[in-house]
Amino acid sequence: MNKLSLSALAAAGLLAGSLATSANAADLGGNCCADLEERVAELEATTARKGNRKVSLTVSGWVGQQIMAWDDGFESNQYVGDLGATLGSHVKFTGQATIAPGWSAGYVLHIEAINNDSLLLNQDYQSGGGWGRFIPLQSYWFIKSDHWGKIGVGRQSQASDNTAILVDGSGSLVPANWVAFDVNSFGMRNSTTGVLMAGTAWGGVGACTGGGAWGDCNGLTQNVVRYDSPTFGGFSASASWGEDDMWDVALRYAGEHHGFKFAVAAAYNEITGNGFPNWWAGGANAPETQYFQIGAYLQHIPTGLFVYGAYGNNELDFANGLTYESDTYYIKAGLRRNLNPLGATVFYGEYLNVSGDNGAGAFGVFAQGLDEDLDVWGLGIVQEIDAAAMSLWLSYRHLSYDGNVATAVGGVDDFQYVKAGALINF
Repeated sequence: MNKLSLSALAAAGLLAGSLATSANAADLGGNCCADLEERVAELEATTARKGNRKVSLTVSGWVGQQIMAWDDGFESNQYVGDLGATLGSHVKFTGQATIAPGWSAGYVLHIEAINNDSLLLNQDYQSGGGWGRFIPLQSYWFIKSDHWGKIGVGRQSQASDNTAILVDGSGSLVPANWVAFDVNSFGMRNSTTGVLMAGTAWGGVGACTGGGAWGDCNGLTQNVVRYDSPTFGGFSASASWGEDDMWDVALRYAGEHHGFKFAVAAAYNEITGNGFPNWWAGGANAPETQYFQIGAYLQHIPTGLFVYGAYGNNELDFANGLTYESDTYYIKAGLRRNLNPLGATVFYGEYLNVSGDNGAGAFGVFAQGLDEDLDVWGLGIVQEIDAAAMSLWLSYRHLSYDGNVATAVGGVDDFQYVKAGALINF
């Protein structure tokens, strides 16, 4: 209920009460109107306002939770948790106001409310301490021109954040993507001794920097200045800069042609400042990093057949001349069809590979000079419920770690898990 309707309802109720209890209904003098305005103000103070008279307010977001049953070759268990930082439950406040024809200003305040971050779950249940958090994921203002584009200042998604992921229009993006949301902190287990190996984690393969794990490196929101161009013929471009120092650029295209839906996006970013954004404990010894990513989605609209693919290259250059480089490949294919009145049903299969050339010394998962290789494959189904703006999913994944690093330590046990969850938008 908006401010005007609430005020009208409150005024009508109070006025009706006054008429019913007054012997002289026509006598509205004295302080009656002042009392009425005070009561209305009290009622309004207890409700959510829909902005002021100049700037709008829209509240949106989602709540997502899932159950995960896992087996690392020695131990198995079941956890209930959120979907991971940047993908977890949140509420977003957005709004804007018209400055002049074709010009507007606005804001975004995006609060993440995670009760049990899947990125921190491991064999000991919770790594890093803490059960959840309530933090700002985005907080920025912007000025937008229909002709010149949009510029935003504050904590927000930089141009390369989620660039390759967001072109996935299959409806299975949340349960199946190229980030290690579900297994990031789970340790690797020696297949010979059954012991968890110190300093190893499935999400550490590929040494993704600036936030992210496996794919989507530089995947945390940052304090940046960002520019987004208008869309011309389906094309748009973005660029951003963050203090001490990160910069990136991105190019996107989306369109429909001859019964096919197609989208592609690519981005490049560099982190050159020491310790930015505080992912490298070495401080002044932090390497310069470069990350390139590209993702593409193609769907045949009449049949619902789709394919999505992504590639990322991550390179670290240390001051002592050592380097580390990894490549991430991801492909997903399936069918999106309306098989029942609830909404679209999505069937998919996926495969991911991360390979790393570990020349940096004690970086990535294992030691200097040892290459690493990760394979992930999975299957899943998603059911959309249009009437509730909701999605439900059931999926399976199998992880295996190979290469001469595995040989050097006597082998690494495979990891597998099944998860079932749901996400509801509001």
